[in-house]
Amino acid sequence: MKKLQATLLFLCLMLFSGCEKGYLDEPKPTESVNSSVIFESADGAKAFMSGILRTSRSQFTRTDAGGLYSMYFARVVKGNDLIMGFQWYLFDYENDNREPTYARTLFSWEFPYYMINQLNQFIVGINGSTTLSEVEKDGFLGQAYTMRAFYYFQLAMEFQHTYAYDLTLPAPPIYSEPAIEGKEMSTLGELYDFIIADLSAAVQTTPDERTNKSYVNRNVAYAIMARVQLVMGNWQEAANAAAIARQGYPLNPNQYPMGFDDMNASEWIWAMPQRADQSNYFYIAPHAFTDNINDGYGKAYWNKDFVSLFSSSDVRNTFFDIFSMGNSNQYYARASYKFIFDFSSDIPIIRSPEMMLIEIEANARLGKESEASTMLFSLQQNRDPDAVASGNTGNALIEEILIERRKELYGEIGVEWFDAKRLRKGITRTGNHRVGSSANLLPDDKKFFLKIPQKEIDANLNIDESINTNR
Repeated sequence: MKKLQATLLFLCLMLFSGCEKGYLDEPKPTESVNSSVIFESADGAKAFMSGILRTSRSQFTRTDAGGLYSMYFARVVKGNDLIMGFQWYLFDYENDNREPTYARTLFSWEFPYYMINQLNQFIVGINGSTTLSEVEKDGFLGQAYTMRAFYYFQLAMEFQHTYAYDLTLPAPPIYSEPAIEGKEMSTLGELYDFIIADLSAAVQTTPDERTNKSYVNRNVAYAIMARVQLVMGNWQEAANAAAIARQGYPLNPNQYPMGFDDMNASEWIWAMPQRADQSNYFYIAPHAFTDNINDGYGKAYWNKDFVSLFSSSDVRNTFFDIFSMGNSNQYYARASYKFIFDFSSDIPIIRSPEMMLIEIEANARLGKESEASTMLFSLQQNRDPDAVASGNTGNALIEEILIERRKELYGEIGVEWFDAKRLRKGITRTGNHRVGSSANLLPDDKKFFLKIPQKEIDANLNIDESINTNR
């Protein structure tokens, strides 16, 4: 059986070779995708899914255009909390990386679509199987729908204004089957409808059990649903999904300062595992870029104004004076040991405190301020034994929750950028930034999204050359 599984995994990984190609440049689907060799058994289908997951954390093209972690970290450096030195992600840090021929634009389009195309092939294979049981099919399809929705959500966030801005605006094309030829642009409303439809199906059938945290389970499906509903402003739906997503993933402050490199930590819901013999080596973000002690790129530092938000007793206060500079205004004065880098550092994708904070924010916006305040103080006490309840209400409570999101998730998912975009707030650089006001983002700034890649326009006859006019 082990020999069979290894053979199946090899066959599946072969399907993902050459991932530097655009999704429209791939060989067109053939009957081999539905081969009974792969989809005749649950082991074969799982091996195919393992290949998809492996691709999601591989180096897609270059150092700052790897897997999903590169999309996350590009969002991190666009904000106010982190300061980027002279290295990779430089143009993201300067908020000057959105033109149709730029590497960030092309990667942020082709990587999600590459993943979506593989997932669509997987869905076709599962549906066409004559040997898998209906229960097995439903479980695999739930995982695929979850991931397809997740990657369409990334496209929605990267290539148009936020949901609340204008649902009639053009948005990336929707492919529900393997791509054979390019499709026309959708609308932002149509794209979110598709995402919600996938997630609504996924939460019904995605299994609770999984091999490890790199695979999708029911908690992951609900966590992604919570994020999407948060962006859509559907507060009750966001709260409900977040509450389910975090079940079974308890807070543990003792794990926080241990390097954020082990997916077995109790708070981690979904993760990207690394092994020394299957590593992305120095490309792993955020670890290789924010760890200024161990091998890696380093040269990422932290804004003094952000550091000042943390009390000395807060377990999340991982900041230190790396060059013994005191209270300096030099941009490289403050480093962090939150993320410890080596070739086996696991990468967090979703953690339970994020789900708790989604639930807290949703409750506050629904008028359940007492419940929200109680939950918020519970989290704050978990992180800081000397925490004192603020007693905030109204807008002050909302702002406190948003700050808590930044304090909890810094370096992980680009939470500051994510919140500023969805709430149409903008980001103002303060403190000791190396690049300051020139990188500010105004509310509804076009710099919050990318232009459509010229390569896509050239390859897809259904997208008009004028698509980037006024973008």
